[in-house]
Amino acid sequence: MATGYPGNYGSTVPVRAPRTLRRDSVTFITTFGTSHTAAGQVVFPRIHRPAPSLVPARDGLKPHPILLPEPDPMLSIKNLSKTYANGVAALTGVSLDIPTGMFGLLGPNGAGKSTLMRTIATLQDPDSGTIHLGDLDLLANKAEARRRLGYLPQEFGVYPKEPAITMLDHFARLKGIVNAKERREVVEALLRQVNLWDVRGQKLGGFSGGMRQRFGIAQALLGDPRLIIVDEPTAGLDPEERNRFLNLLSEIGEHVVVILSTHIVEDVTDLCPRMAIISRGQVLLTGEPREAMASLQGRVWRKTVPKAALARYQEDLVVLSTRLVAGVPVIHVLADARPEEGFEAIAPDLEDVYFGRLRAQAAASAA
Repeated sequence: MATGYPGNYGSTVPVRAPRTLRRDSVTFITTFGTSHTAAGQVVFPRIHRPAPSLVPARDGLKPHPILLPEPDPMLSIKNLSKTYANGVAALTGVSLDIPTGMFGLLGPNGAGKSTLMRTIATLQDPDSGTIHLGDLDLLANKAEARRRLGYLPQEFGVYPKEPAITMLDHFARLKGIVNAKERREVVEALLRQVNLWDVRGQKLGGFSGGMRQRFGIAQALLGDPRLIIVDEPTAGLDPEERNRFLNLLSEIGEHVVVILSTHIVEDVTDLCPRMAIISRGQVLLTGEPREAMASLQGRVWRKTVPKAALARYQEDLVVLSTRLVAGVPVIHVLADARPEEGFEAIAPDLEDVYFGRLRAQAAASAA
């Protein structure tokens, strides 16, 4: 058997214990073996993406075919609605098309984000609507949907007295990885990928918030999912842990659909090439963050104002946001022209887009 497979730019990536999997009658090769660079950095092999079907002879090896996975699936949500028994309309006609990559779902607390995530994860049924991942109807085929899904909920519970490696091995069994050797390799590779291998014997109850979230991502990656959902993953993390976690999500999002549900605008700005804003169970905007910001170009104004005058500005103008800087209010205002002397035009950011949509929805409801 060949000792490597084609990597980027024609290089050969060494592998260990390759295995062949079958999904929907399409066979492809993957591995959970690891290699190391000269500097000792762990390199994790990735599933092959579209490439020539025959690799030329190289280093004395015979040409061999590369078996490719199915095309990257699109997550398609159509007219999804959910009203709870207490009369709260959590979702109203939600429709989204989400391609491979990072997708940000942005909205305030209580917007319906968690309801949408739980519905996609097949943990609850909608009143109406459909969800498809490629050709798979997630709501009609829940068992198969769960095999293709990785989910990190907002509240992720673990057994605090269990070591990380033991707990992840247990999750791997539940995911259907029954072969002990294969499961051991999978668990090791994932713990290395999320940078928890060195603390694999530590009890989960002693993990920091960021370490618990990274462990949650490891369990979500079990079974080679095609769709990963993370619900409010950075809430409560310190800046260093947040950056480490977001970098990990970004790497994962190169190959699968990753939905990042959050109320933190900066997370979406930093990570997501596509996004949607949801509030009161309705989609207010969907598209690319940079296009959304460009739509407000020349219409966002900033001014430092006295606290005593703040209420007047909020009554007379469309105030997007108010922030105290050294104890003094700084306001962002949406207007087609300079509202008055002292306002300066600024480049809009995603926070301006976000608050603009929320303000417009509130104004429409009040009318």
